[in-house]
Order: sequence, then structure tokens, then C-alpha cells
Amino acid sequence: MSSAVLTEDNILNNLRADCGNCFGLCCVALPYAKSADFAFDKDGGTPCRNLQSNYLCGIHENLRNKGFRGCSAYECFGAGQKVSKITYNGKDWRTNEDVSQEMFEVYPIMQQLHEMLWYLNEALMNDAAKSINTELRLCFAETEELTYKSPEFIKSIDVSEHRTKVNKLLTRTSELVRAQVTKKQQKNTRRGMDYIGAKLKEADLRGANLRGAFLIAADLRNADLRWSDVIGADFRDADISGANLTGSIFLTQAQVNAAKGNKHTKLPGTLTRPAHWE
Repeated sequence: MSSAVLTEDNILNNLRADCGNCFGLCCVALPYAKSADFAFDKDGGTPCRNLQSNYLCGIHENLRNKGFRGCSAYECFGAGQKVSKITYNGKDWRTNEDVSQEMFEVYPIMQQLHEMLWYLNEALMNDAAKSINTELRLCFAETEELTYKSPEFIKSIDVSEHRTKVNKLLTRTSELVRAQVTKKQQKNTRRGMDYIGAKLKEADLRGANLRGAFLIAADLRNADLRWSDVIGADFRDADISGANLTGSIFLTQAQVNAAKGNKHTKLPGTLTRPAHWE
């Protein structure tokens, strides 16, 4: 398989969910517990009661209203169609029970690999990271190659070890991007910082290190988050209405979907405005 860097158009086709070419794997393989994000309990390997015979969600247009905010925010980064159409060559779990359990085990591993590809590709497209382009390209190719391996091989991958390798390059990318902002502008933040419910309206967070930050229900209205690193940050119910996130790095569709925003929120070009926003 080609290890060429994906163009922005191909990101949409390869590193984003395409439910029409997936056997509803996220609706079967993954477990969830009744909570503010899910209306009922579901065990891993058990089909969600909302999954239809055509593998599409029966309440997709009303997930949030029906108590499934977790589903509306979820992003598989294209792992669903990769496992369905390539790893298992179109064999579905309903009529191929002999591989169904294995498929459910492979899927979450593939999802993590595809998420890493998303981040690596973003780093490759960032001019600030040109000095480590070769290393990023090689890591992208290595990660992409893993996604085309056999189910048995994929199950044996040490995801944590590979993620550590990828994260070293993503951290270097972050440092290079955020260095574009003067030291005076950069905020004194640290990974995993607790901003739950924080009042950050109109805050200048340019170049901030918000890796893994807890931004749950934070007020980020009209905040400036350009060049900030938000990888792994929890944006659930954070209000980013009017906020400027253009140039922020490692922001995902899942994070955007989990947040509150409006027509004035500025997003990176690779992301789309959620339907539930004002």
C-alpha cells in the first residue's frame, strides 16, 4: 500500500468515519455505561438496540435528544470502514460469526492507529514542522503499514509502545508550532491541567499547552486558542462560541462535537461545524 502523505481531500475519505461503508462496528464492539452520555448500558460485542439491519443508526439524527451525546461526539477516524472493507474484505459480523469476536477486538486497535495517522498527517501539513518532516513521514508510513496487517498481527501490536513513539514526534511538532508565539503570549499551562468549569471568556490562550487539559463545561467564549496544543483535551460541554481555534493543533472532530459552539466559532479547515451548534 502507498505510504504517501494524505492530501486534505483524502483525509476526509480515509481518516474520517464513513458509516455507509462500515458494518456498524462502533455500535457493536464498544461497551458503554448508562450516564449523561448514554441512555442505557451496553456490553462490548453486543449490538446497540438502535442499530438497524443496514448497519446504520436508527436515531442518528436525534442522538443528543435521545440521550446519546457520547455517540454524537464519537469519531473512529476511518477505522470502521478500514476493518470492514479491507481487513475483513467485506465480511460482516452478522453472517460470519466465526470472525465476529476477532473483528470486535481488532476494531478498537485500528481506531487508535487511525487516530495517530490523523495527528501525524496534521503535523506533516504544518509548515512549522518542516524540520522534522522526514521523521514524521517515516512514522506515518510505519503506522499506516500496521493498519494493513492481518487481524492476528493487529491484535499483537503493542499500541502503547507505538503511541509513545508517535507522541515524541507530536510533542516536537507542538513545540515548533507554539514557538511561533512569543514567550510573553504563551500561557503558563501544563499537561492535564484542570479547567473544569473555568471562566476563560475572551482569554488569550495563543500557544498554550493544553495537552490533556480538563476543559469540561469551561467558558471559552471568544477565547483565542490559535497555535494552542489541544491533543487529548476534554471539551465536553465547553462553550467555544465565538472562539478562534484556527491554527490550533491536534484538535479533532470528536472534541468539536462534544463542545458547544455557534456560527462565530472559527475552526481549522479540516473540521466541520456540528449540526447541534446554534
